[in-house]
Amino acid sequence: MKILFTGGGTAGHVNPALAVAGYIRQQDPSADIRFAGAQGAIEERLVKRAGYPLYTFPLAGLSRKLSPKGLKQNVEALKKAAKASRRAEEILKEFAPDLVLGTGGYASYPAVRAAVRRKVPCAMLEVNATPGMVVKRMSRKADCVFISFPETEPYLKGAKKVVLTGSPVRQEILAARPNGLKERLFPGEKGPLVVSFWGSVGAYYMNQKMSRCIQLCAQEKKFCLIHGAGRNNYQWMPETIEKMGVRLDEAKNIDLREYIFDMDQVLCEADLVICRAGASTLAEICAAGKPSIIVPSPYVADNHQEKNARVLEKRGAAVVLLEQETTGDKLYETACQLLSQPDKLAEMGRRAKEMAKTDAADRIYQQIRAVAGV
Repeated sequence: MKILFTGGGTAGHVNPALAVAGYIRQQDPSADIRFAGAQGAIEERLVKRAGYPLYTFPLAGLSRKLSPKGLKQNVEALKKAAKASRRAEEILKEFAPDLVLGTGGYASYPAVRAAVRRKVPCAMLEVNATPGMVVKRMSRKADCVFISFPETEPYLKGAKKVVLTGSPVRQEILAARPNGLKERLFPGEKGPLVVSFWGSVGAYYMNQKMSRCIQLCAQEKKFCLIHGAGRNNYQWMPETIEKMGVRLDEAKNIDLREYIFDMDQVLCEADLVICRAGASTLAEICAAGKPSIIVPSPYVADNHQEKNARVLEKRGAAVVLLEQETTGDKLYETACQLLSQPDKLAEMGRRAKEMAKTDAADRIYQQIRAVAGV
C-alpha cells in the first residue's frame, strides 16, 4: 500500500499523521509511506526525524489585514499556492499513491485537492472539535473524514462519510517506560519534574509569562522544569531570563529547549504538564496518564481549545487557566500547589488515562484500507 500523508504548519497537524504512519508501518512493513508539507515548517524537522520521505511546497498563510503589507503578503501567498498546486499534481503523478490522507492546516490543501482532481482515494483527519478551513472545504469531496469528537460532525455538512475514531497517539508515547531521564538531565537535583510547552511554533505572550515562571523555579528550586519554547521564542528567551537574574547554565533544575523532540520519554517521566489544549496534545497527555495545567489558546476558531480543555477539567484530569488571567506567578503557584498534593496528582493522572483512546490509529488504519480498496 502506498500512502501520502499531507498537512502541517504546526505539530498539532503533523503528530497525528506520524501516529497513524507509525501504526501502519508496524502493521504493514512493506507499506510505502511519504509526506507532503510546507517548506520551512515544523514538518521538515519532525517528518525527517521520523525517517519518512518528505515532499515540500512553497506555501504561506494569508493575512487578514487590509493594509498594504497584508495585501502584499496575500499576493505572494497566492503565487506560492499556484506553484504548490502544480507541484502537488507532479507528486501524485510520480508517486501514484493508493490513498492521500490530509491532516489539516493550509499545507494539506494542495495534495488533497490534487488527489480529488486525479480521482485518487482521499481521506481527511480532524483531531479538534471544530474543524479547520481546509477540512471543512474538502470534506465534501474526500471519501471519508475521521474525527475525534462527536461534536465535529455537524460542521461537516455534505461530507460523504464521517467516522468517529478518536485522536491517534504516537506508538512511542504508548510504549514509553521510565529510564532515568530526570536523573540524567538534572543530576543531584531533587523534587518532581514539570514539563511545559506552548506549541511547535510557540506562543509569544505565554512565553513571556513563562519567563517569570522559570525565574521563580530557578530561584526557589521546588521542582525541575523542561520547557519547549518553540523556534521563534527560543531566540529571545535565554537573554530575557538572564536579564531577570537567572543564568541558565547555572540553573541546574532548568532545561530550556527550542523543541522537545523526545516527548515520549519526557511525558513518561513528568509529574505534571503545563500546555495548550490542542487535541493531539491532550490525546498524548491522556495516553501517558499525566495531570496537567492547561492554558487554552484564545486565538483559534470557535474557541475550540477551551472546549477541549474543559472536557478534561470536567473529568478531574486537569486545571484550566484562561490566558488573560494567567501570569508567570500564577503558573508557578498553581504548579506548586498541585505538586504539594501527590494524591490529587495521582488521581488526576488516573482520570486522564481513563479518557485515552489508544485504538484510534487502528480504527483509522482499518478505514484507510477500506477507502483505498486494499
